[in-house]
Amino acid sequence: MLEKIQELDKDLLIFLNGLGSETYDKLWLVITNQLYWTPFFLFLFYLIYKKIGGKQTLYLLLFIAILIAFTDQTCNLFKHTFQRLRPCNDPEVNTIIRVVQVRKSFSFFSGHAANTMAVATFLFLVLKRYFKYLGFLFLWPLIFAYSRIYLGLHYPGDILAGYFFGAVFGFLIYLVYKKLKPQYFPG
Repeated sequence: MLEKIQELDKDLLIFLNGLGSETYDKLWLVITNQLYWTPFFLFLFYLIYKKIGGKQTLYLLLFIAILIAFTDQTCNLFKHTFQRLRPCNDPEVNTIIRVVQVRKSFSFFSGHAANTMAVATFLFLVLKRYFKYLGFLFLWPLIFAYSRIYLGLHYPGDILAGYFFGAVFGFLIYLVYKKLKPQYFPG
């Protein structure tokens, strides 16, 4: 069963990665770089600040920092436990796929997918009553994580596992936030 899942994962990687072309490589390299998302984050937090105020925005940022630290460290624990090679380093597929970028760390599960999904889930749950179209926020983890497949850095299964863990952690931190907010963060 595990072999069949891994085979499907490799086939899906080959298909999705194969959709790319050199014409768009630079675009996806920009998309995968967290630094280039800074204007998006600043705009998002400006909107949040305008809706809930400075103090509440700072509390949200505190919880997001805790969330990212927890998600990232859990991801690293999994990577070092499973030690799954990234597609760009896997001799079974790296000659078949387009390798646009190489990383030496392990692949399972995707920290990019987990962190972005965790933050998107948390923010959605906290702020959905303030913003009508906040569901569009989930385009961020979708685009960001696809860049990892495009570049040859993650299998789709790594992304899906990252999404799952990110959504779970985002939800759990939301529950903690919801419980602590009336007592420690009223407003």
